[in-house]
Amino acid sequence: MATTTVTKTPATRTPARAQRRWGTTTVGVLILCAMLFPLYWMLNTALQPASGLLEVSPLPHGLDLSGFTSAIREQGGHLLTSLAVAFGAVTICLAIAAPAAYGLAQFRLRGTRTIVFGTLITQMVPGIVIANALYSAYVDLGLVNSYFGLMLADASLGIPFAIVLMRSFMVAIPHEVIEAAEVDGAGRLRTFVQVVLPMSRNSLITAGLFSFLYAWSDFMFALTLNTTDDVKPVTLGIYQYIGAHVGDWGSVMAASVLSAIPAAALLVLAQKYIAAGITGGSVK
Repeated sequence: MATTTVTKTPATRTPARAQRRWGTTTVGVLILCAMLFPLYWMLNTALQPASGLLEVSPLPHGLDLSGFTSAIREQGGHLLTSLAVAFGAVTICLAIAAPAAYGLAQFRLRGTRTIVFGTLITQMVPGIVIANALYSAYVDLGLVNSYFGLMLADASLGIPFAIVLMRSFMVAIPHEVIEAAEVDGAGRLRTFVQVVLPMSRNSLITAGLFSFLYAWSDFMFALTLNTTDDVKPVTLGIYQYIGAHVGDWGSVMAASVLSAIPAAALLVLAQKYIAAGITGGSVK
């Protein structure tokens, strides 16, 4: 008996493929809505400062910006403090991590894998343990209640990640490029600054952004290493703001919205560099 083979044409495959695509898109949109709902509710509450937390309507009836006015007046200085500390921490982090990553990637050092593994292990240490140890050292060094001390502490959060990320990228830099620069008379420092760093721009931006996010969201070091109001980041400011204005949730949520804007803006501006920086070292 002859068998007949039915071949699916593109016209018969298209509807099923389109249905799967629509189904995947719908699931993705639902997951995105669930993830963004807390942000929407925070903004919605910030626009209704006269309402209690349980009296907030699902949709704002009007644009009442009095909560943002109060938040800027009382938390604006703390936002500037967080910006100064975060950018300082990024500078310190990259100044330490970039040369370390270059040395681990291009120099034939003994125990490189052990060093990289140890660097990863440091990220598993609980922050409260590091904060308590740093406080004793900071008291002896006079770094308690100082901008530089908080910058150093926050930089330590991003250094291990930055070293591992940039090393994986710098390993992929052809050694011939470095040799060509040395043949032209460039020393190791000049080669690193004028050749390696420009080629590692994506990984530098990615490491710097994550270091900024670590420092921007830090609460443990800010609470432990500061005993006065001289250096108060916005995370610590909002924590104390809730206690002082527990009935004014509109102002509290407005302060939270303002604190989320710098991080969100940097993520949007640097998203293409983040994608290239994370995947750049995976393919040689």
